[in-house]
Amino acid sequence: MTAATTPTTGTAALADRFYATGLRNQWHPVVPSRFVAPGGMRRVRALGEDWLLFRRADGRLHMLADRCPHRGARLSLGRHLGDRVACWYHGVEVDGTGTVTAVPGLPGCTLEGKQLVTSPPVREVGGAILAYFGDALHPEPCDLTLPEPLTDPGTDAFLCYAEWDVPWRYAVENLLDPMHGQFLHHESHTMGEGDTTAKFRIRETDRGYFFEKTDQRGVNFDWVELCRTGVDWVDLSIPYPPSAGPGGPFGIVGMICPVDEHRSGVFFWRYRHVTDWQRDTWRFLYRTLIEERHWHVLEQDRTMLEAMPHDADTAENLYQHDLGVVRLRRLHRAEAEKQAAELTAAGHA
Repeated sequence: MTAATTPTTGTAALADRFYATGLRNQWHPVVPSRFVAPGGMRRVRALGEDWLLFRRADGRLHMLADRCPHRGARLSLGRHLGDRVACWYHGVEVDGTGTVTAVPGLPGCTLEGKQLVTSPPVREVGGAILAYFGDALHPEPCDLTLPEPLTDPGTDAFLCYAEWDVPWRYAVENLLDPMHGQFLHHESHTMGEGDTTAKFRIRETDRGYFFEKTDQRGVNFDWVELCRTGVDWVDLSIPYPPSAGPGGPFGIVGMICPVDEHRSGVFFWRYRHVTDWQRDTWRFLYRTLIEERHWHVLEQDRTMLEAMPHDADTAENLYQHDLGVVRLRRLHRAEAEKQAAELTAAGHA
């Protein structure tokens, strides 16, 4: 291997890693907020790396790389000290910014006062924790515009969270594939209607694109919108019968956390546009009747995706219904290659 080919090879390997474990320089969901109680800590894995979430008694949340700057021990095995964490191994204390605040074994040690642990910015929305994962060239968080259904006071949403043994790309692609609803979910309470044939188109937007049927609307899972607003998310709508109560169509905002190459955290906010007494009716119906049915649909997706080989996308024969998936793959691959090339050129590969 010559020196001229080494950078290209290194860039390609880095791009493959980003494509497998998640794109950088954007926000990703991590876990539901309820996973970290006030005064609590939780070890999590995201984008192929281990992290520690800890929450102060007043509710403020912090995220740290799960690695003590002294000897690399797991901070998640340590003690919660209110506004900082003490490593169990030698007692080194690290605050929420990743700064070493004390080295009990050697007060005045040169480690004290240095920011030595990665501490991604975090935000909480709709019951979920989002974190910004930047690279060496983009440490400051990008702009984040949250999905409207999660911030609109006239919309009520329930967060559904699950972990699947499937690459994150497949979980996102499943959402960009409306036609599977007519087949995989045909026996569900909402997706048994409509034609089993369709034609699709891609319609560009200023934040992503719609992938939609050209010959059917408002009958089944007929469209989905991919949105890239600092965090990647999808929006879709499923028609609901009058028996499901007020609020019109049932919407889903979906986000996927790349846990590692072969595992994903799946976030679905199920929402309806309801206020006042209608909101109470919707929430009652959801909890007592509809939620169980929705979990049944999710289990169908999980069963299908987990049964697929991890290299399923290397031996496919695609057709017109897969335009949305093809567009998504090209977008993700191009972004992974761009990020890898920039890091390699700057000597950070």
